[in-house]
Amino acid sequence: MSLVAQSVCKTDTGRIKPSEAGSIPALSANLIYKGFKMKNFKDLIKINDEVLNALTSNKPIIALESTIITHGMPYPENINTAKEIEDIIRNYNVTPATIAIINGIIHIGLTNNEYDFITNNNNFFKANSADLPVILSKKLNASTTVSASILIANLIGIKFFVTGGIGGVHRNAHNTFDISSDLTELSKTPITVICAGPKAILDIPKTLEYIETQNITHLNYKSDFLPAFYSADSPYKINHRVDSIQEISDIVINRELLRLNNSVLVTNPIPQESSIDFNEINLIIESAIKEADLNNIKGKLLTPFLLNYIKEKTNSKSLIANIALIKNNAYLAAQIALEYFK
Repeated sequence: MSLVAQSVCKTDTGRIKPSEAGSIPALSANLIYKGFKMKNFKDLIKINDEVLNALTSNKPIIALESTIITHGMPYPENINTAKEIEDIIRNYNVTPATIAIINGIIHIGLTNNEYDFITNNNNFFKANSADLPVILSKKLNASTTVSASILIANLIGIKFFVTGGIGGVHRNAHNTFDISSDLTELSKTPITVICAGPKAILDIPKTLEYIETQNITHLNYKSDFLPAFYSADSPYKINHRVDSIQEISDIVINRELLRLNNSVLVTNPIPQESSIDFNEINLIIESAIKEADLNNIKGKLLTPFLLNYIKEKTNSKSLIANIALIKNNAYLAAQIALEYFK
């Protein structure tokens, strides 16, 4: 079965749709070195039948990251939540495409056996987009962060991605310069990302400034104030509020008509019944950061440490909130994808 190209074409309704000619550009791209064909992108990627069928049939697909399984939640909540998110998306007749790297091959859409392999293997690297060439060359296993996931999804023409929260500017970044590559990738990858705001452990005001500086189109769903991951709102007012699925879809289409290469970031508040008070959680986060500093925990180890500390100090309220918010994001993402592909 030939793969459908995701090149842009304008329909009579003005919407941008994948064309029906040729093959997906990334999958047909060869690397030529001194006149010899060295590699084909197809050698690096495995798309499961469910996702492939959706691509070839021009049906809506939502990409998902795999760090929720390896680093985001404890077992068994990690695997149960990952599969429940996929089921939520399927219930809207939208195809989920969870992304992970197994033995140096990018997997888009996971089988139950692959889920089991990831769950039972402690040797999974947490890969951002810059890590990908190394992970593939060394045939390593890796879960994909937001930055790696959206890069891969965009390469094969997936237009929507859902996650819990995005990375951003860490607190004390004026000393550490710790800024997530999620923001850099969002600034140059034309995809729509649905999340519950920046992760609460971040410096949220600086993250918002960085989002604006990086020219990322930021939409806030049904609220004037930014959701702060565990909290349904925060003190930070957002410029662009949207109140309907159709409005979001229209903005995505306009971004494509303008040929902008940035992402559309949709921040979606956690349901009120699962929300944790912003000031309450912030005190716990500040304590967690002090503990991390005392133990010299930095870089990619920092976020998992902070999330586990917060879980313990909230008696698992934060974990319950995390599960609720990502499911809520999946509901919204599926509806946006359906509206876009009408």
